[in-house]
Amino acid sequence: MKKDILYILMLMMTAVGLSSCNEDNNTPDEYPDWKARNEEYFNKIYKEAVSDAKTNPNVKVIRNWSLPETHNNPEDFIVVKVLKKGTGTQLPLYTDTAYIHYQGRLIPSTSYPKGMIFDQTWITEEFNPNTNTPKKFAVSGVVSGFTTALQYMRAGDRWMIYIPYQLGYGAKNNNKIPAYSTLVFDVTLAGSYHAGRTSKETKAKAHNIQYLNQN
Repeated sequence: MKKDILYILMLMMTAVGLSSCNEDNNTPDEYPDWKARNEEYFNKIYKEAVSDAKTNPNVKVIRNWSLPETHNNPEDFIVVKVLKKGTGTQLPLYTDTAYIHYQGRLIPSTSYPKGMIFDQTWITEEFNPNTNTPKKFAVSGVVSGFTTALQYMRAGDRWMIYIPYQLGYGAKNNNKIPAYSTLVFDVTLAGSYHAGRTSKETKAKAHNIQYLNQN
């Protein structure tokens, strides 16, 4: 009798183990071959942009702000597609503060055909400057590729920015963002602030930011 009970328990444990294995096998890998796929994705975007930028002023290939001109590999650049041109006249400096609307995505993956959204300032499904408030960042306080883009934007510009992982979070995980991730940002620059402006200039800048949010 004891042998029968022991045998039944062993069968039950085996069944549970097999069930667990099946569940694991049926769980899709969200990021298979992630490094290789991200490199392939960005290299394709980069090559197309290099060609398109020759005739299309709304496509830009920009070398990372901290690199000399001798650096010419794809991962030394960000790719920009201009969605809307702003009317601002000043470019944010590395030491400035920027006010931005943004949505950040990864490249398409198993469960996210458009790429998983890992962060955004929008409170609506689609970007609406009338209902969304920009977030304040130090231009120097974001990943290198983002810092590069901000220093070329004018208030009111809306850009789609593609950042290779080397200019993003590199080979380390960062919260929801896996290592080796190309970052894709939809960014609108609402305005920027230069330290040392007079109070009159500061008030004018604040007014401009408010105006951009309402139009």
